[in-house]
Amino acid sequence: MNIVVWIIIFLGTFLFMEFMAWFTHKYIMHGFLWSLHRDHHKKDHDSWFERNDAFFIFYAIVSMSLFYFGTTGFWYGYPLGFGILAYGIAYFLVHDIFIHQRFKLFRNANNWYSRGVRRAHKMHHKHLGKGDGECFGMLFVPFKYFKK
Repeated sequence: MNIVVWIIIFLGTFLFMEFMAWFTHKYIMHGFLWSLHRDHHKKDHDSWFERNDAFFIFYAIVSMSLFYFGTTGFWYGYPLGFGILAYGIAYFLVHDIFIHQRFKLFRNANNWYSRGVRRAHKMHHKHLGKGDGECFGMLFVPFKYFKK
């Protein structure tokens, strides 16, 4: 296995997952699986866990399945699985910890990137219903949210 190819697949998968997060969020979470995502848009939560967390579990299963296939000789499974895992970790750190403060960490982050991501997500949550949403991405948001 060529390490350069492995790294390219890993990075490509990580970047592709941002597209998948956007697509899943816009067309699936705000589409036919709104029933699972709706509780994430509520201002007050009854529980620390949300039905919305099912989407995280889905991608974790995909990642673990790719690790398994890596053990069967499909070596591409490893960089694909690790790319999905790395994106999941980044998503959890940015979305659940940094933005929604599920754990009280990164509260004082106040740089150009963090302000833009927070602003974009705040605009997304401004819309409480299924339709009329904006900014469905997570790590790469439109430049307009970085302007003052």
